[in-house]
Amino acid sequence: MSSTSKSAWLLLAGMVLVGLNLRPALSSIAPVLSAVREGASLSAAGAGLLTTLPVLCLGLFAPLAPWLARRIGAEQTILAVLLVLMAALLLRPFSGVAGLFLGTVLAGACIGIGNVLLPAIVKREFAHKVGPVTGLYTMALCLGAALAAGATVPVQNLANGDWRPALAFWALPALIAAFAWWPQLRQHREIRSSGHVGGLWRDPLAWQVMLYMGSQSSLSYCVFGWLPTILSERGMTPLAAGFMMSLSVLVQLSSALAGPWLATRGRDQRAAIALVLGLTLAGLLGCIYAPLEQVWIWAVVLGLGQGGTFSIALTLIVLRASDAQVAGELSGMAQGGGYTIAALGPFLVGALHEWTHGWHAVALLFVVISVVALLAGLGAGRNLHVRAGGGAH
Repeated sequence: MSSTSKSAWLLLAGMVLVGLNLRPALSSIAPVLSAVREGASLSAAGAGLLTTLPVLCLGLFAPLAPWLARRIGAEQTILAVLLVLMAALLLRPFSGVAGLFLGTVLAGACIGIGNVLLPAIVKREFAHKVGPVTGLYTMALCLGAALAAGATVPVQNLANGDWRPALAFWALPALIAAFAWWPQLRQHREIRSSGHVGGLWRDPLAWQVMLYMGSQSSLSYCVFGWLPTILSERGMTPLAAGFMMSLSVLVQLSSALAGPWLATRGRDQRAAIALVLGLTLAGLLGCIYAPLEQVWIWAVVLGLGQGGTFSIALTLIVLRASDAQVAGELSGMAQGGGYTIAALGPFLVGALHEWTHGWHAVALLFVVISVVALLAGLGAGRNLHVRAGGGAH
């Protein structure tokens, strides 16, 4: 194996390990939320804030990523992200209520920055293999989410029912990823430039990419935050409801890998976007309305759709950018604005459910968000590049 191919494989392995760590901080809370509420004496509003805050932080801190990459380099920034993420995951369960929220904010900030940098590295190092590489690290993102959703309660049981070690456990994969990423500090170039890429906020295509990212992410975080509750209130045991969420997230592995491949086969990405959004909406409505014995089918359909919607969203960032620097800036805009929008989804689900004491209004909300995602995706899926000066070409 040549040194070039060896370094590429090391980079891919490092990206997979980084991706594995960009979701457990988010998906590990929901399975033990009732225990966290009791242990930290949180109100319902406090628990809602705890689940919404990290998603909001994904958006608020994402614009820092291009700035950090220009000043210290993308590889150095990712290493710092992993180390701070590890510290945040240890702080979150063992420092009282203040530490719980501070650790959540820090974790969300780290994830938001890491989310932005990976597409820029793909554009720089794997410009001719965008689909497979994006699918690979998106699959890692989904696997990390599934592992945390499914393994946090068993870890809690091993800790004699204590939720704190169950949450702190996810600092260990971050430490492992930091060690694995260390060689990248000398192996790869930094994403640096002489200045800032301007004009993206005046570009309609960039806005469409951002709105598609935000609306599909909103549906994902509604699932993370509320699917177990929806199924429990329909009559499932908490264990079965948690299993259905884990099943749905695990199924995302296949479509996360296949989505970018599918999206890069045709002339553009519009047909692929319509397909995965249709699967997502069908799965959501099935989980709300289908007979309980059939819910596992709709959880699978939901996973197939959401794995594809997310991986295609990341693929669009790379495909719509002309070079790695533009990809970094577009990633910051799309994920910064997108995740800020996405944070409204779980909040609206909670507000509508409390107002109506049912799930019909929530189902309507899912339809509305899906339509917004489709309209934005049909624009973002066109075979064009964003232009830093405004407009597409």
